[in-house]
This record gives sequence, C-alpha cells and structure tokens, in this order.
Amino acid sequence: MHPVVAGLRGDVRYAAPLSEFTSFRIGGPADVLVQPADLDDLCRLVRQGRRARVPLFVLGGTNVLVRDGGIAGVVMILARLDRAQEEPEAVVYGEAGIGMPRLMQFAARRGLSGLEWAAGIPGTLGGCVVMNAGTKLGDMSRAVKAVRMVSPAGRITDHPVSDLEFRYRRSRLPRGIVAGAWLQLASGSPERITQSVKDYLRYRKETQPLTQPNAGCVFKNPGPQTAGGLIEQAGLKGCRVGDAEVSTKHANFIVNRGQAKAADVTALIAKVKRTVKARTGLALDLELTVIGAR
Repeated sequence: MHPVVAGLRGDVRYAAPLSEFTSFRIGGPADVLVQPADLDDLCRLVRQGRRARVPLFVLGGTNVLVRDGGIAGVVMILARLDRAQEEPEAVVYGEAGIGMPRLMQFAARRGLSGLEWAAGIPGTLGGCVVMNAGTKLGDMSRAVKAVRMVSPAGRITDHPVSDLEFRYRRSRLPRGIVAGAWLQLASGSPERITQSVKDYLRYRKETQPLTQPNAGCVFKNPGPQTAGGLIEQAGLKGCRVGDAEVSTKHANFIVNRGQAKAADVTALIAKVKRTVKARTGLALDLELTVIGAR
C-alpha cells in the first residue's frame, strides 16, 4: 500500500484509467486514484501527501482534457463528498463533489432560485467554483457566498466571497482544495424554477452536442464575437483528427466519436487555432484545461 493512502476509508485504485472519470471519456492512468470517504478522509489524505511530498491533484472531470500519459502522483475524485443542506435566508451549502444537476434539483424543490443558468452543466459544484463555470444566463460568481477549503496543511478553512476573485471562466482562490461552498440564492416558485430549468435544458440540447462525450466549450469567447461563430465561419464544423471532431451542432465543442485520444484533441485544437488566426487575425484562448503527461 502506498503510504499516502494508509488508513483511508475511501476507495483506492492503482494505475486507474482516468477516461472513466472525465466527460470526454479520454485520459491516461493515474498512479493512484483515491475517492475520499468524507471531509475528514480528504484532510488525512492531504496531510499524508504533504509529509510524503507526493503531488496531489483533484480531478473534476468536466472542462478538462487528461493527456494520454496520465497523471503522476495521487489523483482525487471527490464524488463521495456530495451532501447538500438548506440554511437560513435562502442559503444552500453543498459539498464539492455534488453534481450540479442534483444541486439544482435540491434547490428547486425548496423554491430556491439562482442556479437555473447551470442547466445542462454536468460538472460538480467544486469544479464549477474553481473554473467559475457559466453560460450566457449567468455564472458561479453570482451565487457564491463563501467557500470551504482544505489547506495544504490539511486543515479546514472557510473564506467569505470577499477573499475570492472570480474572472471569466477562472477564479483565484486561497491555496488548497475546494471542499464545499455556500450559495446565496433567492426565494421563488418551485414550479417556475423547474420550468425554467427544463426550458433552458431543452435549448441546450437543441444547440449543443450533449449526447456525445465532450468537455464543454473549448475556447473562450474573444470579446463580442463568439468562439463558436469564428470557428464556424472558418469552415471547421465537422473537421476531424482521428476520432476527435469539431461538433457539427456547435463549433466551440469538440466531441469524442468513440476512440479519440488526447493527442487527437490537442492536434485538432492546434488546427482550429491556426485556421481561425489565419482567416480572422484573432487568437483563440483555451477555456478547456489540459493536464497530465504527453
């Protein structure tokens, strides 16, 4: 047994393929993959990792591309930290591993509005906080009241929103791991909230390739022009490298047609950037995070 995982109550796997845990269904193996049983288990893992000087990485699974060489060290999946609770004054606390669809349902049933913009986002609350996930209707920064983190020393720390800095599809947080967040929502009609979610989810299904493995939007929008519009104007819809394809439904999505490798995706990204730059003079910046060894 690896000393970093000694005494943990959660699941531990070795040489685990990360393609099982990403929405792209792409990714090489992790040296060690851990799913901590709860917050205490996570703190213990962080402390033991620090003592052993072993790198730790939290994998959110969406808006990420794991390279084919995988990730060295210990990769953490926080799926078992999935509790949500209602607090006074329209506040909801969610642990980092709870999926956004489930959290939206939790809020809607209680007549709490403010997360409808996230309909169709498959990620976890923690991942959405870290990347300030958003759609044209809103983003995470509008809801976050405070975050709970596990510091590099393995201690639990709470930070009000005044300690945080949110930017377009990014956030600047204190060092450590997001373990949960308090969200300031607003009272509303459960029926109206549920209908809003259904309407926007239907719109996203009509305009985005939600039925194919993907990692969400690949590029940031460069100002008033959308990345998807620029890619479509460049004639790149349907462009393929291996089994990686620029979606024919929304050009700012790359989909995995079945057996795509990370190398296929990165080659397709490079081709899109070159072509858009040559035809428009605009440089596209990645919204997608690329991690791991080549």
